[in-house]
Amino acid sequence: MLIWLIFALMTGAAVLAVLWPLSRAETAVAAETGDAAFFRQQMADLERDREAGLVSEREAEALRAEIGRRLLRAARGEGRSGPEGEPALRRRRAASAIALSTIPLLALAIYGAMGSPHLPQAPRAARMDGGQLDVGAAVAKIEAHLAQNPGDGRGWEVLAPVYLRAGRFGDAARAYQSALDILGESPARLTDLGEAVTAEAGGIVDARARAAFERALVLDPANAKARYYLAVATGQDGDNAKAIDMLRKLLADAPADASWRGAVEQRLAALSMSEGASAITSLPEGEQALAIRGMVEGLAARLDADGSDAAGWARLVRSYVVLGEEEKAREALAKARSQLAADPASLDMLAALARQLSLETDATGAPQ
Repeated sequence: MLIWLIFALMTGAAVLAVLWPLSRAETAVAAETGDAAFFRQQMADLERDREAGLVSEREAEALRAEIGRRLLRAARGEGRSGPEGEPALRRRRAASAIALSTIPLLALAIYGAMGSPHLPQAPRAARMDGGQLDVGAAVAKIEAHLAQNPGDGRGWEVLAPVYLRAGRFGDAARAYQSALDILGESPARLTDLGEAVTAEAGGIVDARARAAFERALVLDPANAKARYYLAVATGQDGDNAKAIDMLRKLLADAPADASWRGAVEQRLAALSMSEGASAITSLPEGEQALAIRGMVEGLAARLDADGSDAAGWARLVRSYVVLGEEEKAREALAKARSQLAADPASLDMLAALARQLSLETDATGAPQ
């Protein structure tokens, strides 16, 4: 806290340097009093700044004219009413005193409320070069800060998602747990903890993660992240039908532009295919082929409506090959390449798939 008091004093000194000319008529113009003396001193200060190159000739001329007009008005006023300048001088001094005491305190209060005085400063290289912040160095500084201040819940909350993005899932879970313990429960903290624990477990929603998601739903029944992961957990428990229903309800409640719709739709498609495959195996042999064809046609229709699902295109191409319909497989492959033309990674995957399934041909029409 001492450093912020020092900054406040430095700010006060800067304000004093600016405001002091407004109230120094007695020292700068000892033989004169009132506004006229003030404006004469301002004229002298302007000439000094012009000679030092701080003010251009054009700016000096404009300022000189303005100060001159005010000086004439002040001189006329003093001639009419005698020592009228003294109240004005007192007002200027009072304004200076108020500004001197208020501005630094106000600035300090605003920074305390909106800034982050508890966090370490950015690395010197980042400040000097304006380049990218060294994330590793920043993390190390925050870790050092938290080692000295383990009760800083906000610090843990800042650090946790950095760990998560870096793949340090165990560290992320511990940081989220610390933030939760210090700052208290909230739906966001609980779901963040559950997500980190799930990532640490390799994508399995274990008992600890499930408890966090369930508690988040108690606090916020509409929480999308908790609903999603609990649907995933239900599917992992083997109840695909219930998981599919949970995901469909989540999509029905979701805004049309929700950034996570795609992930939910992909999970729903995977569960639906798994559920469909399980149901097909229980059908009589003659009906299995019809059921499989219906699933393939449904997948094709979905991809025609939204062709951004590279994994879906791969499943469709494979399905046509399994059904013995290689021409449709090639057509689907061509559509996929057209839809995913701006995605080099997906195009590479499709090329590898085509070679694997012998769908690529050379100039003679023979498989490559």
